[in-house]
Parts: sequence; C-alpha cells; structure tokens
Amino acid sequence: MKDLLVFLADGFEEVEALTVVDMARRAELKVDLVSINDRPEVRGAHDVVVKADKVFDEINIDDYKSLYIPGGQPGATNLMNNKRVVECVNLFNDDEKKVIAICAGPQVLDRAKVLKDGKFTCYPGVEERLQVKDPQDKAFVVEKNVTTAMGPALAVLLAVEVVKQLASEEKAEEVSKGFLLHKLKEFI
Repeated sequence: MKDLLVFLADGFEEVEALTVVDMARRAELKVDLVSINDRPEVRGAHDVVVKADKVFDEINIDDYKSLYIPGGQPGATNLMNNKRVVECVNLFNDDEKKVIAICAGPQVLDRAKVLKDGKFTCYPGVEERLQVKDPQDKAFVVEKNVTTAMGPALAVLLAVEVVKQLASEEKAEEVSKGFLLHKLKEFI
C-alpha cells in the first residue's frame, strides 16, 4: 500500500505540493503525484510544469493510506469542481484515512462536507467561500483524521506533520534535521 496520494490540477501552488512530496519521500514514504488532467503534465500557479507520476484513471484509491490536497488558484478550485476528487475525499474520510489540505485546499474538503466549524484552518480569506465557519488562526489543525494548514510558508511545518502522522515522530525529527529546520530560529 502507498502512503500518500497527492492530487494536482492546473494552477496548484508549487511550494505547497512539492514541499510535502519532497519531505515525505525523504522519509521514504511512498507518494504518488496524480494529475486530474488526461495528461501527466500539470502547470502550477507560477508556471512551473510538473510531470505527475500518474493520471487519475491510472490509480486505485484503495491503494493509498492518505490523501493530500495542495492549495493555489485556480488549482484548488479545479480540484473542488472535480466530482471524482470530492468522491475520493469522502471515501477516505468515511474509511477514517488521513485527509490533508493546505491554503485554499480546504475548500475541497468543505465541498465534500468533511470539515467542522472551528476545527480547521485555511489561507486567510478562503473561509469566506466555505460553508463551515470559524477557522483557527494556527499553522495547522489536526481534527481526528483531517489535517488542514494555512498556506505556502507553512508547507514545511505541514510536511513535518505529515511525516509524523504517516511514518513516526522519530522519522519526522530526522527529516527536519536534514532539512535544517532548527536553523530557522536564527532568522525568525
């Protein structure tokens, strides 16, 4: 079984998608970038083209332990408007598998009705487009099997949390050390 399914749609936020994938793979987690397009190439919000590992029609969602929705516009909206992506979010949530989203990505979770009032976070202003209310002003929020994060600069913290959830706290510490996260204290 693979650890993480990462959906990509044109307009995804590159930092949010690739930071989580990079750190997860450093932790030796099995990760697939999956394009919802009919082609593996997906253009990010800042014109970075990424070649996904698979296209949607090539996957079996039962092969994955968790699902990640990066933000970015119009990427998150493209994911939210894809019925199959929303169905996947529901299936993962129903099976109590990990469902993770960042920035504008929680709008996909909102469309799937898996978020709860006051039990999530998102990029400031995104909450105005959601049915749920009262996001927390935190880098990330974990509510049972659902994890949400605020935005691009916090992708590294989310990635560490993903490694912790899918591997172990020890592996998260190891990857953090290799990433030199402890050095950030010198600059902040």
